Amino acid sequence: MNNKLENAINDQINFEIESAHIYLAMQSYISTLGLEGFENWMGVQYQEELFHAKTMIAYLNERGGRVNIRGFADPENEFKSLLDVFETSLAHELKVTARINNIMTIAHEVKDYAAISFFQWFVDEQVEEEDSFGKMIDKIKLVKDSGLYLLDKEAQVRVFTEPVVK
Repeated sequence: MNNKLENAINDQINFEIESAHIYLAMQSYISTLGLEGFENWMGVQYQEELFHAKTMIAYLNERGGRVNIRGFADPENEFKSLLDVFETSLAHELKVTARINNIMTIAHEVKDYAAISFFQWFVDEQVEEEDSFGKMIDKIKLVKDSGLYLLDKEAQVRVFTEPVVK
């Protein structure tokens, strides 16, 4: 595997693990608000990020690459509101999208068609991630505090089902 591509994938593996911890910190903050549904919603996000990291690790191992797990900065643990949590999350997902797009750019540059095929799933996943956070932000803004209870119940039914990635 091309070194530049392997390094970019390793960076993304570590960013996915860091992302999981960011969402775990957000889940912990939300738990202080008594919003169990949103707490669940963010817990699902945590699971998704770990799944992404594990999937990339398996891919890199399968391709004969070397996985390098590194540390990362402490996640933010304090937020102004639930809306702040979700707006911060969307901003984070936009960074993830840019990083996945960068991996795809490198894969195209080095003509690694297996990587292009593999990472297409993540390109599609990021569309879903951005949409999911964006819609939740819109709903939080619409309901304000009076409807937060009902929206919290809606958030509580979100589950993580491990997808099949080729």
